[in-house]
Amino acid sequence: MFTTTGRTGKRGRGKKESFPAQNRYGEQYDQERIIYQRFLVVFFLFALLTLIVVLRYALLMLNGDIPEKLISTKPFTERGTILDRNDRILAMQTRLANISVWRPEITNLEALSHTLGPILNLSSDEIIRRITTASSDFIYLKKQVDQATIQKIQTQLPLGGVNIEPIVGRIYPESSLASQIVGFVGDEGIGLEGIEYAFESELAPNADREGNQVILTIDANVQYILETIATQTLQENKAEAVMLMAMDPRTGDILGSASAPGFNPNVLQDSDEISRMNRPAIWAYEPGSVFKVFSLAALIDSGAITGNSIFICNGRYERVTNLGERILINCLGTHGRVSAREIIRFSCNTGAAYAADRLGADVFYRTIQDFGFGSRVGTGNPGETTGVFRSVDRWSDRSKPTIAMGQEISVSALQMIQAASAIANDGILVPPRIVSRIRSSDGSTEQPFNPGTPRRILKPETAQLMRSYMTDVTSSTGTGRRANVEDLSLAVKTGTAQFVDPTTGAYSSSDFIASCMALLPSEAPSLILYIVIVKPQGESYLGGRIAAPPIRQAAEALVDYLGIPRGRNPQVNHSGSITLPHAEIPLIEGTVPNLIGYAKRQLLPLLLRDDLHLEIQGDGWVKRQSPPPGTPLQADTTIIVELE
Repeated sequence: MFTTTGRTGKRGRGKKESFPAQNRYGEQYDQERIIYQRFLVVFFLFALLTLIVVLRYALLMLNGDIPEKLISTKPFTERGTILDRNDRILAMQTRLANISVWRPEITNLEALSHTLGPILNLSSDEIIRRITTASSDFIYLKKQVDQATIQKIQTQLPLGGVNIEPIVGRIYPESSLASQIVGFVGDEGIGLEGIEYAFESELAPNADREGNQVILTIDANVQYILETIATQTLQENKAEAVMLMAMDPRTGDILGSASAPGFNPNVLQDSDEISRMNRPAIWAYEPGSVFKVFSLAALIDSGAITGNSIFICNGRYERVTNLGERILINCLGTHGRVSAREIIRFSCNTGAAYAADRLGADVFYRTIQDFGFGSRVGTGNPGETTGVFRSVDRWSDRSKPTIAMGQEISVSALQMIQAASAIANDGILVPPRIVSRIRSSDGSTEQPFNPGTPRRILKPETAQLMRSYMTDVTSSTGTGRRANVEDLSLAVKTGTAQFVDPTTGAYSSSDFIASCMALLPSEAPSLILYIVIVKPQGESYLGGRIAAPPIRQAAEALVDYLGIPRGRNPQVNHSGSITLPHAEIPLIEGTVPNLIGYAKRQLLPLLLRDDLHLEIQGDGWVKRQSPPPGTPLQADTTIIVELE
């Protein structure tokens, strides 16, 4: 109720009364209610206007008629590139498109499916099924198609209901090379695996900058050599998987890390979880006899044994505990009297187990921990494993001799190659790294990436002694003689480990891991090679037989490429600086240039240009191109080059 003053009809003039107000129709109403009703009307009109704008924008988008001023475009090179140590591009931005349909505007579904099917590599039946069974009128047929596919679709337009949605996508110019390391991004351009995921904050843009560049320690040429050998080894041994790594122990730089089988991140849908797995970093396994290098180094460094200590191998290690438990560990041979040198040369299980009895469990545990086992290496690989290295209070009486020979402990290949750096560097462990530095998007600043600090874990003479023992492994009586390289001294250790049968809990009699590690040259190592063959199914499963030959093959290829001196090869001293001819970028001046004969690396900078559409198919040098040289260059022209 409101109090009013003024004309009051029959009640008289000027008299102050309280009464319900009336409108001109004589209907009574509450003024508070009408204010609320007016608010509802205004809100309804605003909501309706917003809905109309949104619907209009959606229709414009589906029809491809959005005014340029309404499109929020992002910079073409917004996400940072990933490069190898020599600035070879491994991941970069490019123009792609999503192909979708708006069902209400399809005029001839049969014709549409037959037209798009061959272009999108989909059957016409599949296209019809997707469109007719979709719960929404808006259906994506294929996402992230390349420029060649876009051009083919554009030649068929107009097709009722078909829409080409331009997007900024991610391509991997080297295809499957280092794919498990580099990783990949999802549909939203966010890293999901590998470096793409681990360094998302650096690669992704923010309000202040475009994405930074991530430079790896990987050398693309070394990586290619390792992947080729790993794939060949996988096929020859009918194995489940093969890992092959190369590291410079002086810096910790991982020059190559192959994991076969691999995958091509450009066609992610063709891969599975196994092929995408970065095994060297995330897969834990029992290392077998290669581990004897580290267990014996721990025993010698602590003073528990010396190079002159003698142990008797009659084919097995046998001991009865205080509780009456009988511990039995078999050896692959009967080696008689063995010192630490023979334990390594012959890979004697019995000698390693008896040697471990000379050192207390706590000291043995701490020394093995110093090598990095039981902890993440911290190279930036997502999902990196710690392995399994149980604390001493969870050991049984057989744990110490079993661990000494590489069982009852699980490791990663990354941990093994880190531990080997201490043997190579005269006792100083250098943490591995796979990322070298972070470079700003404009190239003006660089920041080194160092995952850890080198630390001494062994006496220099202990590491030198172990390298001497490992050099004997390549002799005619050693298990690693098949790894021997002419004119080059290698410090080698082979290994064979059994899988645990998940059904019985006992060691399998059919599933093995064969491995081999090499430090070269043995006098002052500048390269560590390590191979692991998972579940070989060929004629042999022994590391000395099937893992040593690929190590020799990798060493032969990399010694010359990396400039590692061989024994009798003459060496020439020079300043260390050479001048290479500059790889010129093709000149673009209004017409399609002649790209025949250009190398792939020379073409890659063209992919970063906003004013040019370039589609590269294959590897090597340009053999064919379309359109031909001299064709006028239009804004929508896509140059397709085929490399061989």
